[in-house]
Amino acid sequence: MKRQLSPKIVVIGGGTGLATVLRGLKAYDCHITAIVTVADDGGSSGVLRKDMGILPPGDIRNCLLALAEAEPEMAALFNHRFSKGSLKGHSFGNLFLAAMTEMTGDFQEAIRAMSRILAVKGKVLPATLSDVSLVAEMEDGSVVLGEAAIPLANGRIKKLSLHPEDPPALDDAVEQIRDADGIIIGPGSLFTSVIPNLLVRGIREAIRQSHACKLYICNVMTQPGETDGFAALDHVRAIERHAGPLFSHVLINTAGAPKDVLRKYAEEGKYQVAADLEQLKQAGYELISGDYLAKGDLARHDSLKVAAAITAFVDSHFRKQGATA
Repeated sequence: MKRQLSPKIVVIGGGTGLATVLRGLKAYDCHITAIVTVADDGGSSGVLRKDMGILPPGDIRNCLLALAEAEPEMAALFNHRFSKGSLKGHSFGNLFLAAMTEMTGDFQEAIRAMSRILAVKGKVLPATLSDVSLVAEMEDGSVVLGEAAIPLANGRIKKLSLHPEDPPALDDAVEQIRDADGIIIGPGSLFTSVIPNLLVRGIREAIRQSHACKLYICNVMTQPGETDGFAALDHVRAIERHAGPLFSHVLINTAGAPKDVLRKYAEEGKYQVAADLEQLKQAGYELISGDYLAKGDLARHDSLKVAAAITAFVDSHFRKQGATA
């Protein structure tokens, strides 16, 4: 059987981490699908979710804008956040998705409409269409409800779950995972952006059953209230505890951020994730390690460096599959 000429890459996560990866992948010849968490209940998304009963649009909007090939002014319009009046705090893109959902009665159709206007390269899909909330059981026995509240609890997270339990996965998301050549998990907030997708049983089972190559991208920095003191292997173990083993490779940054940048982050309780490479190898993972830091005053991934590593990883698998197809 002859395969398509370009690999199909599915990226799973949420928040700014997922958008960073998508922005880089957009420059490459590949078919991109982003699968996004819908457990967000903070900020503009939380307000619209509560007031209108729609799925939170914020992470969806970020991913659509990351994949947009429209004129910069159009992208800037959809990213514009109001600073005055009753609309203060809302972005135009969030309001657009809310309006289209109300007009059509279909959140997916709202996403498709925004995709057409922004000339989006690829697809952006929610992990589930169910109205789910994130629940965290802390190590001290307390229970915290809601994505926005979890990092504020200032405790160690023992276990995450969704309420209601066992929401159905979006059929299209499952189909894209099954048909993928490469599946990328992360980067992003471990407990509030990445793992929530994997709590949807249909999503994690599709990943487990897929013959695609599978890669986890570890965060550059720890996050207060979520991953305090976590090294790279701690991130991996947290995913294993909630979803079982899902990937064979881990991409980890080994470059140190500038000292002045690290000092600024330390003031916020954020520290660079330790690249415990030997421990990861001993745990059975293959590593893609190197300098994946962006230049500047923010300690974050460079979208093009990460995209180059992803495409090289998937292309290698893609060629091997093509040779045996």
